Amino acid sequence: MALTYEESSALMQDKVFQSRVKVACINFANYIYLEPASTPGHSSRMRWAGQTMVAPDSSTGTVTPTVVMDPAVQEAGSTIDDAGLQSAVENSVNKLL
Repeated sequence: MALTYEESSALMQDKVFQSRVKVACINFANYIYLEPASTPGHSSRMRWAGQTMVAPDSSTGTVTPTVVMDPAVQEAGSTIDDAGLQSAVENSVNKLL
């Protein structure tokens, strides 16, 4: 069952959840650094990765609302496992880029 609006809002503000999103963002940034330059949208992805490594809290704040609205997060809430959260973060970043 999907989170209510109130639960979604609370999750967006949850410091432990935000910290997990931050780790997933940094992990994805590291992945982007290693992808070939021929990857579609590579320059904007590299720009995001660089900004994330310099200011991870800023990237986390930008990405967290979209992550919370991901169907897997809506289903599991804060109990989503690390692999599921990583996927939700990557899907969210790709939507925003």
